[in-house]
Amino acid sequence: MRCLMNIPYVDLAEQHTSIKDELLNAVAKVLDHGKFILGEEVAEFEERFAQLCGVQYAVGLNSGTDALILALRALGIGSGDEVITAANSFVSSASCIVCAGAKPIFVDVGEDYLMDPALIEKTITSKTKALLPVHWTGRPGDMEAIKTIAKKYKLAVIEDCAQAVNAEYQGQKVGSFGDAGCFSLHPLKTLNACGDGGVLTTNRHDLYEKILTLRDNGFYRRNECVSWSNNSRLDTIQAAMLLVKLNYLEKWTEQRRKNARFYQQHLKDISGIQLPPEEKDMRAVYHTLIIQADRRDELQAFLTEQGIGTKVHYAVPIHLQPVAKELGYKVGSLPVTERQAARVLSLPVSQSLQPEMLEYVVNAIREFYKK
Repeated sequence: MRCLMNIPYVDLAEQHTSIKDELLNAVAKVLDHGKFILGEEVAEFEERFAQLCGVQYAVGLNSGTDALILALRALGIGSGDEVITAANSFVSSASCIVCAGAKPIFVDVGEDYLMDPALIEKTITSKTKALLPVHWTGRPGDMEAIKTIAKKYKLAVIEDCAQAVNAEYQGQKVGSFGDAGCFSLHPLKTLNACGDGGVLTTNRHDLYEKILTLRDNGFYRRNECVSWSNNSRLDTIQAAMLLVKLNYLEKWTEQRRKNARFYQQHLKDISGIQLPPEEKDMRAVYHTLIIQADRRDELQAFLTEQGIGTKVHYAVPIHLQPVAKELGYKVGSLPVTERQAARVLSLPVSQSLQPEMLEYVVNAIREFYKK
């Protein structure tokens, strides 16, 4: 009988162990200078993040969801407009559109989990104002095809990069292709704040200026409010800790990619599962390592019994959520998305996993399918 191991899906406490002193020192500096709102650490983080993504501007925000909402608002998208996106993502990819006053229109995904560019044009109407591709699981979408369609129909492009910090398509970082790139810094992301956080990237100065105003309750300067808006500032303490983590991002990214390769190498001969492909023109960062599995629920239960934490991202696609009923979609509207939702399972892939942990997961999956 196998000696059981405890392998959580994610272990944030373990991730922070080796850099805890650095994080505490960064927080202490903020406590000492007392500039808790838009302190210099925020500006430094924005500059370094813009450099990371190869763009001119980055704006620190309080969440990836707000980044999406403010991007839509800054682009003038609202009531009566439509925005095309995917339905296999977290609900924020669509709720941001509704919160901006517009209507989400869903297209199906391909076998790579990403919005299928071949299906986009048939959903474009006179009301369509933007495309919102999702770089889901840390896999970059086909931005060449998406940008070509956007140019043809004069549509804005807003990249949902929530799960894809440091990912690349054809050697170019995500967040640099569209009018705006929107990133989440949630604790579960690959570059993660110790709380909520987000950032928006752009090469458009006009958009940059609008986002700076919109994130600060609509104030252009201290005594001059020019837009109805909300508070969406990135806290200085979070920016200070993110600056520490930026120093480790590349190392962590490569370790996650190495872990993903281990799974791909050691599970490829199991007929009951389908592994995510990685094309030559992309660099996925594996925010999640998602397989498709026969008898998914049984496999998940078995792995739980073995002490292995897993997740399902996501069991119910956005278009079939109760809140989306008014949009008119039904079972069968997006067949690939729905088929994948019944089969996807996220395995542990964190950079803190040890080789013996990965081997344990692989052996457990093999044991399940041998039965």
